[in-house]
Amino acid sequence: MSSRSPAQGVPAVSTPARRPSRRRLLRNAMAGAGALLAAGPLTGCTSPASASGASALSVWDLFQGGDGMLMDDMIEAVSKGSGGAEGFDVDRTILDWGPSYYTKLAMSAAGGRAADVAAMHLSRLAGYAPGGLVDAFDLDLLAEYGVTEKDFTPAVWSRTRHEGSVYAIPLDVHPFIVFYDKKAADKAGLLDTGGELAPMGSPEALLEAGKALAEATGGAGILFGHVTDTAQTWRLFAGLYAQTGADFDLPDGGPPKIDVDAAVRVVTLMTRLFDGKTNPNNLDYNGALAAFSSGRGGMAMLGEWELPTLKKSGLELGAAPFPQVFEKPAVYTDSHSFVLPHQDSPDPARRREAHRYVAQILKQSLTWASAGHIPAYQPVLAEPAYAALDPQSSYAGAAEVAVLDPPNWFAGAGSNFQNRMCQPLQSALLGDTTPEKAVRQMVREADTLLRQPNPVA
Repeated sequence: MSSRSPAQGVPAVSTPARRPSRRRLLRNAMAGAGALLAAGPLTGCTSPASASGASALSVWDLFQGGDGMLMDDMIEAVSKGSGGAEGFDVDRTILDWGPSYYTKLAMSAAGGRAADVAAMHLSRLAGYAPGGLVDAFDLDLLAEYGVTEKDFTPAVWSRTRHEGSVYAIPLDVHPFIVFYDKKAADKAGLLDTGGELAPMGSPEALLEAGKALAEATGGAGILFGHVTDTAQTWRLFAGLYAQTGADFDLPDGGPPKIDVDAAVRVVTLMTRLFDGKTNPNNLDYNGALAAFSSGRGGMAMLGEWELPTLKKSGLELGAAPFPQVFEKPAVYTDSHSFVLPHQDSPDPARRREAHRYVAQILKQSLTWASAGHIPAYQPVLAEPAYAALDPQSSYAGAAEVAVLDPPNWFAGAGSNFQNRMCQPLQSALLGDTTPEKAVRQMVREADTLLRQPNPVA
């Protein structure tokens, strides 16, 4: 999801009954290195044959650190079983987030002996479903376990399909949002009568908010870290561009269908907003996060996954969906989702259990929400316990207007596409090129990618 993943730190457990020892993690790493030499970048594979019985499932994910421990708790809860439902014996393999995760997932699926269930960013699905690397879900089977299409927002559910079948079940929505210091925002006159961030409605209002926050803090107004980051400027651009209502289509073979005027309009706003005066234009990700945490700025544009870190800052913390400043509400986001990696001859009983497992984990997503993620399973949002989460419930509406990367095999979280879009955008923010030249470079980069063949088609 980011160059600074929401899944960092100490690995979580591989089964609900035991935590992986350093020896087991080392053994997995060594086995992965051997596989790299033998068959390319395939590592960490746990064969479904390693677990026995229909309720024994092998699961791959990329959740480490705080997210990993929350997933540990969720797996432990469903493994115990409740309400007469049988539990699960989960053999969990945790792999490092990044491009390598998706290479390993593709290689395991191509071999036809992948895990029963795996995590995938929804933005990466277009690179897997068309090539047969993931199998479709049985919606009737999911419905038996209480999960149906109506339980998800259309904005997110629409990205789960390929040729009429559903290949991913969203666990969360993790948007690019704004965090703000409530005291500074109040002093700057930016809060509504309920004490929440008031709507802005125009680029000029956003620019004025930055100035007002700078005056209120005596430091910076709005903080944004992007230098050397491979995703941040794309997140900001993509969300703002979607608000213009213009299409950003990347048809196979090219050329890209990008509204250049709308794109220039967005990049121009970005350069005006981060002018190096009211709002710094040369911060890296960690620098922006540290500056906001220490009160040296009134607002920060970040992923919601930074909530656990920011809650430790001592700020009177507020959060909101990214402000609408152009014609259409839109928030750039992604979604951790569950997929069924392709298996040549899946056991029907195990496949049924995989569906039951996904459904049960979704129903535990109030736990997942504690880290800041918006549960994709809407019934959880209706629970009083979710409404009581502060500030999570303040930005839950972002899921209704979620915008993901273009559905192309080369796009999505951790992709080279994001990196190549970020390079000209970073240059524009740093004053090394004009918005017009930056957009032309983005179009050329997109065209180059579109002319490359899909390696798994």
